[in-house]
Amino acid sequence: MARIVIQPSGKVVECQGNDTVLMALEKAGYALPNNCRAGACGECKVKVLEGQYDQGMVLDMALSDAERREGCGLMCMAKPISDEMVIEWGDADARPKLFPPREGVLFVVVDRRELTTRVLELTLRPVGKPIRYWPGQYVTLGDEREGISRRAYSISNAPRPDGELVLQVAHVEDGVTSGWVHETVKVGDSVKVNGAYGTFISDPSAETPVLCLAAGTGLAPILDLAEAALRRGYKKPVDLLFSARTVEDVYGVGIMAWWRAKHRKFDYKITLTQEEREGYLHGRIDTLLPKMYPDLSKYSVFIAGSPEFVDACVEAANALGSQDKMVHKEGFFQQQSVEASGR
Repeated sequence: MARIVIQPSGKVVECQGNDTVLMALEKAGYALPNNCRAGACGECKVKVLEGQYDQGMVLDMALSDAERREGCGLMCMAKPISDEMVIEWGDADARPKLFPPREGVLFVVVDRRELTTRVLELTLRPVGKPIRYWPGQYVTLGDEREGISRRAYSISNAPRPDGELVLQVAHVEDGVTSGWVHETVKVGDSVKVNGAYGTFISDPSAETPVLCLAAGTGLAPILDLAEAALRRGYKKPVDLLFSARTVEDVYGVGIMAWWRAKHRKFDYKITLTQEEREGYLHGRIDTLLPKMYPDLSKYSVFIAGSPEFVDACVEAANALGSQDKMVHKEGFFQQQSVEASGR
C-alpha cells in the first residue's frame, strides 16, 4: 500500500491495491478535477514532487513532453510504484483548487416546486458541458437582455453525473430577480447560468464532528455539503440545526428525515423564531447553542444565512470554544444586494 501525500497541506491518503492516484483521492473525499478518466483530457494534471509512479498510457495532447519534464502527471492513470508519492494540490488548509467559473452556460428548467409560500425550487439541467463545482458553492442567475440583474443562489445538491443544479430561491419583496424566477420562469424555459463561485467548501479529509447551522434559504448550501459528506460515508457525527420564522417557512424535512433514517451519524433539529409548535425547538440558534453544544472546540462548524444570522452564530460558536480555522461561513451574502441576502 502506497501513501499519497498532498502538499502544501501535508494530508495523507492511502492508495490500495491497483487503484490509481485519482481513485485513492476520491475514496478519501478529494474530488480531483477529472473528465475522461482515460489519460486523454488533462484535467487531472498535477505536479508530482516526490516518488515514482507508472503513468500508464496517456495522450501527448493531454500531457506534453515539456510537462513531463516539469514533473507533471495525469492522476487518472498514475499508479504509485514507490512507498510514498508527494503531489502538489490544494492549499495549506487542504482546500481543493476551485474550478474555473464559466459564463453563459445554457440550462433548461426541468422542474420547479414550491417548497413554501416564499421559497421556490428550480431544477436545471445543462444542455452542453455542465458546470463543475464543489459542494457549498453558488451560481448566478438572471437575464440581462430583459433587464433582470444576476443574483447569487447557492446550489443545494451535491454534484451529479448529469450536471443538474438545484436552486432554492426565496421571493423577496420588490426583488426583480426573485420575482422573475417565481412569476416568469417555467418548466421548459432555457436560462443561462454563471459560476460556480465561492469558497464555502469543506476539507474532504476532516475527521471531526460537524455542526451545520442554517436559516432560511441558507439551508441550500448546507444541504449540498451534508449530502456530499453522507454520500462518501463520513464517519463522524453530522448535526444540522435549521432556523425558520414559522412552521410555514420550514422545508427540506423529507430529505433530512431520510438522511437520519439511513445514516446513523446524521441528525437534525428545527427551531422556530416567531411561534411555538409541538415537535419544534423555539428561539434563535445562537441562543440555543450553549445548552445544546456547550463545547464546540472539536467541531467543524458551517454557518449559512443572512449576514446578521451568520455573525450571531459565529460569535456564539466562538464563545463555546470553536476554532477560527474550523468555522466556515457563507461569504457571498455580504457581497450581494439585499435581494441575495434575503433569498
